[in-house]
Amino acid sequence: MNRFWLAVALAAAIGQRPAAGALPRVVLETDAGEIQLEIDNVRAPKSAANFLQYVDAGLYDDGRFHRTVRTSPDNQPQNEIKIDVVQAGANSARRAEYFASVAHEPTSATKLSHTNGVVSMARAQVNTARDQFFICIGDQPQLDEGGKRNPDGQGFAAFGRVVDGMDVVRKIHASPASGQTLTPAVRIVRIRRR
Repeated sequence: MNRFWLAVALAAAIGQRPAAGALPRVVLETDAGEIQLEIDNVRAPKSAANFLQYVDAGLYDDGRFHRTVRTSPDNQPQNEIKIDVVQAGANSARRAEYFASVAHEPTSATKLSHTNGVVSMARAQVNTARDQFFICIGDQPQLDEGGKRNPDGQGFAAFGRVVDGMDVVRKIHASPASGQTLTPAVRIVRIRRR
């Protein structure tokens, strides 16, 4: 095997990013502005496919960014491990059309980490993620497998990243809230493939 192919095989084995332009992208049109995401359907195929089926079915049209989690003392008083994220979900009026829960993809398997701008599936127990997703503001290692934010230690399933529009994400994060509930929620006009 020549050096070129050895380098390609080694890069694939250690989970380096796929080649630029190889991953699907989507645009979130919100009342606060546009956010562009790159969806990693190579390293997180189940979570990516789950998210994209909601996009393709138009279930995020008229969805909401409804939650902001901030490290301010009044936002997470009950949590020892503080995080910074914004959370969104599909159009709740169309809940009957939602898809089945997706199998959990831990960060140990995908080699993705909850760094600034990473998009991940929100969940309660393992294997319960559906339409809800969140975006990290700053690095959030406690959301990776082995992190202490979720008591089960399984972490959350990262599946993409913001490639444009982090200013919009930060604007949503800083929006008025009652506890962690955005008041008002920020409407997702639609999410479409780019």
